[in-house]
Amino acid sequence: MSRFRKFVLAQGVAASALLGAFSVQAAPLELAVASSPSGLDPHIVTAFSSFQVIDGTVYEGLTALDENLAIVPGLAAAWEISEDKKTYTFSLREGVTFHSGGVMTSKDVAASLQRVMDEKTGSPLASRLAAVESVETPDPSTVVIRLKAPSAPLLSSLTSIAIVPAKYLGDTESLQRQPDGTGAFRFVDWQPNVAIRLTAHEGYWQTGLPKLEGVTYNIVPEAATRQVGLTSGQYQMLPNIDAVTALQVKAQPGIKLAETLELAYSLVGLNVTRAPLDNPKVREAINYAINRSDLVQAALFGAGVPGGPLSPALEQFATPTSDFACFTPSVDKAKALMEEAGVDTPVELKLLVLPRDDTKALAQVIQQQLAAIGIAVTLDIPEIGKFVQDWRNSDFDMFVSLNSGTIEPDDYFYRTFRSGGSTNVFKYANAELDALLDQGREETDPAGRREIYGKVQGMLACDGPAVFLTYGQLYTAMRDGVDGFTIYPNRSLGALKSVTLGK
Repeated sequence: MSRFRKFVLAQGVAASALLGAFSVQAAPLELAVASSPSGLDPHIVTAFSSFQVIDGTVYEGLTALDENLAIVPGLAAAWEISEDKKTYTFSLREGVTFHSGGVMTSKDVAASLQRVMDEKTGSPLASRLAAVESVETPDPSTVVIRLKAPSAPLLSSLTSIAIVPAKYLGDTESLQRQPDGTGAFRFVDWQPNVAIRLTAHEGYWQTGLPKLEGVTYNIVPEAATRQVGLTSGQYQMLPNIDAVTALQVKAQPGIKLAETLELAYSLVGLNVTRAPLDNPKVREAINYAINRSDLVQAALFGAGVPGGPLSPALEQFATPTSDFACFTPSVDKAKALMEEAGVDTPVELKLLVLPRDDTKALAQVIQQQLAAIGIAVTLDIPEIGKFVQDWRNSDFDMFVSLNSGTIEPDDYFYRTFRSGGSTNVFKYANAELDALLDQGREETDPAGRREIYGKVQGMLACDGPAVFLTYGQLYTAMRDGVDGFTIYPNRSLGALKSVTLGK
């Protein structure tokens, strides 16, 4: 038997990239988005407002996801995995260039991974590379990643880690304002609170792409203004919108919708270092007090489903919410748990709210539901930069937000709920959970992984540090002349490179 099992995927995609000549439309695509990014460094940012500007458009990873959420080659054309599953050897594509000039080599890939792993970077992606022991560059077109132990999520994790030039290793400032990637679109400028402009990267490795001259992200805080702009033709697309906005524009002439059940989930995060949220019975009581079906109807206009720890889109891993007792709402049960916890009501808590229309609506319903069990909630709705800062610093009692999701359960759980995880802002620690998450990374048998992650979901669902709320239906609204767009459940706008504009 060969020492290596070789994976060369999606060769048809690679071959098709060689066909045709580079061509663009005569004008950029005009998008309207609700808020400015908090920054543009792909290894640091966490906000969706940043992600949708740079993911798959400006930046790419060694691996990628297709529209069916299958892992396919990205900047790596192929890879080999050793028999012991601890060594991954990646063969890089030829002719990949950075927007600032220069050909991508293995040194850039190694530096990008090291930048994510460097504690000084403070990357929320660091946990995804926790199993990496070393990164080697035997020649300019080969990268060898050696692991401390097998890591089942590695190929999925690499889809989210952008490759940047090696010169940014140790620099945590430049890319926040001036991104520099390999993607189909190159950053031009950023007018704060006005617009971000991208232009076609004429050196892009996929010949014939992008088909657009560029993309302009117009920053338009008012939902009504965005909608009027779409219907009038001022804007050609409203990406990643909620059900409320979708319902308001779908009946307008000349408008079409793309939709999918998204992987991201809404949640209430609980700071378990603050009383009474340090008591598991109080956390369980909050779960019983939340009526998730009401949240779907009132805040999402019915366009979504009650959400457990994993998206139902991950069919082989997700435990049905009907299996969790606390997902059957009961004010009486919640009050009894508060009494068992020895908590005197009313309790006053502050809820930090992500400044989005859907999360604001969720927060208002949650405020009413928790009042019924003696928890008086004050809503704090800052601008996005302040929200991210307070979230990262765990400066909250509770927060309501969206957490991103992928095809890999480890991406939902490890960095978020493991002790010391890079996005464990809840300050949660559970040795039994940590052991399961470590096992989940090393287990490569599908049945074994399903069993492990079933236990993880059971541990988190009712008295963990997050109250899982909903998975919403995700929409993109666009003018009839916009063709070739595919909506992705992870909110990536990488499909913009295939878009054309008609009349």
